[in-house]
Amino acid sequence: MPRSIRFLAIALCLCLLAGCTPGPETPETAPTGQGETATEPPGEDRAKSFGLTYQPEAGCNPYTCTRLANRPLISLMYQGLFSVTSQYRAEPVLCKRYSCTSDRKTYRFQLAEATFSDGSPLTAQDVAASLEAAKGSPVYGDRLRHVTKITPEGDQVTLTLDTPYDNLPVLLDIPIVRSGDVEAKEPLGTGPYAMDAGGTALNRRRDWWSEYPPAVEFDTIALSQTSTPSEIRDQFEFGQTDLVCGDPGSAAYVEYRCDYELWDCATGILLYLGCNRGGSSPFANGTVRAALTHGVDRAALMEVYRGFAQEAYLPASPEADCYDSALAASYGYDPAAFSGALGEAGLQNTTATLLVCSDQPVRVTAAQTVADGLTACGLEVTVNALEGEKYQEALQAGNFDFYLGEVRLSPNFDLSPFFQENGTLPYGGMSDPELYALCLKALESSGNYPALHEAVMESGQLCPLLFRTYAVFATRGTVSGLLPGLDSVFHTSNSRQLADARSEWEGPDLTTPPEETEAPTEEGQPEERETPTEEEWPEEPPEETPTEEELPEEPPGETPAEEDLPEEPTEEDTPGE
Repeated sequence: MPRSIRFLAIALCLCLLAGCTPGPETPETAPTGQGETATEPPGEDRAKSFGLTYQPEAGCNPYTCTRLANRPLISLMYQGLFSVTSQYRAEPVLCKRYSCTSDRKTYRFQLAEATFSDGSPLTAQDVAASLEAAKGSPVYGDRLRHVTKITPEGDQVTLTLDTPYDNLPVLLDIPIVRSGDVEAKEPLGTGPYAMDAGGTALNRRRDWWSEYPPAVEFDTIALSQTSTPSEIRDQFEFGQTDLVCGDPGSAAYVEYRCDYELWDCATGILLYLGCNRGGSSPFANGTVRAALTHGVDRAALMEVYRGFAQEAYLPASPEADCYDSALAASYGYDPAAFSGALGEAGLQNTTATLLVCSDQPVRVTAAQTVADGLTACGLEVTVNALEGEKYQEALQAGNFDFYLGEVRLSPNFDLSPFFQENGTLPYGGMSDPELYALCLKALESSGNYPALHEAVMESGQLCPLLFRTYAVFATRGTVSGLLPGLDSVFHTSNSRQLADARSEWEGPDLTTPPEETEAPTEEGQPEERETPTEEEWPEEPPEETPTEEELPEEPPGETPAEEDLPEEPTEEDTPGE
């Protein structure tokens, strides 16, 4: 979705003064911004060549590579059973057809006749091995926590779940690699490009299996090896590379001062406030907790993130089908409502501590913005910024009144990690069996999301603020019609919709219980299966616990060495990049 004229003007000014940072708008078709005009660098016609950055020490293994600079390469080399658009809709890619049982706990996927870059055919064993490798990985964490069994057979893969899923395909944009390569640094993929042996170029596959053209078409894409964000920026500005992906909310982000076209790339990263329901916290009062959403000016936070985000009043992306705009409107900015709630509870002019991780300077600024706004409403808020490890300790111990966190949600916006007992994100006593039950109902049927979101907002335990995006910079005129999808810069729409791949379940409906061969339990009921525990999704490095991007520690005052991709599956707070 193109940015507004007002934002373009602001972005241009920011770029001239200090550089641009990625924001949370939906990654849509048209370029959304531009920097100052620079003299065309000497060299060949850029429309006839194309270059990308590559950080070889991080490799291109799609399950372990958290280096954001390498993710554009990954989106050209690999494909998933499905891809996910910026509107969080699944589109079939390596899946030719799929079906599910009536209880939605068993899914079967028939594979397309695809081939890897060495010419070998895609098999069900490749898919099964890839999905198993993604489980608990640094990138995909516990996204597949409800998948209990993956069974390859012939040209089909069957996934068995421990809870009903209405839309499992949206979770299956996980890149598929050859089964023997799941631990390789640069495994073989089915995408339109393959990396040469020296890691110096991506070569266009002439035998690519798909009839649909890729997002970019060059015989060779030169790779410029680098190791730091400033080198990435310099290579782009001097014409060695033509496209880079950056995270403006990261401590490692550097400014760009050249002529470029700009797109947003959806991330699923939610910036939110979590409340402590215990002790003497003012948010132990349910009325004050529920009114917190009215006291936060999201528009002011958008300026902190320089427009690379979208205001969110429900815990789902405003671009997603499950986001109810009419419901969201009832939780908008209304400082008088928050002040009134404080007065009703007798808490006017009381104090509160807002905990935030200091590893991300932008987030600290956002925390201060929240604190200033709430203080103006009558709640005296002090920001407590702690570095990663101490921040984690404070979260675990509940030493906060409320905290500013960041988490990379799965594409179906599953909130279970917040509310499940012994989940990964229930800080401050957030676990709640009733809300967790609503989470499972939302997974079972997308029509139940409004009820879940209303219950979450009325409880006030989780207050969504923004959904952030990455920034995709491209040399003007080198790419056209770019349609970045979720975590996929070179997302390609193949005109197939999810409904085009849906088919009826063939064979016995596994939901029909077989004849009993074992005696019932003492209560006369079949034994219940134990629900598998959730796997925590580590961040790059462990972060808050809502996943974030972490960077290796750097000496004070120095620019962090890299931008890392926040983990997704273990929804942990992401303290830093």
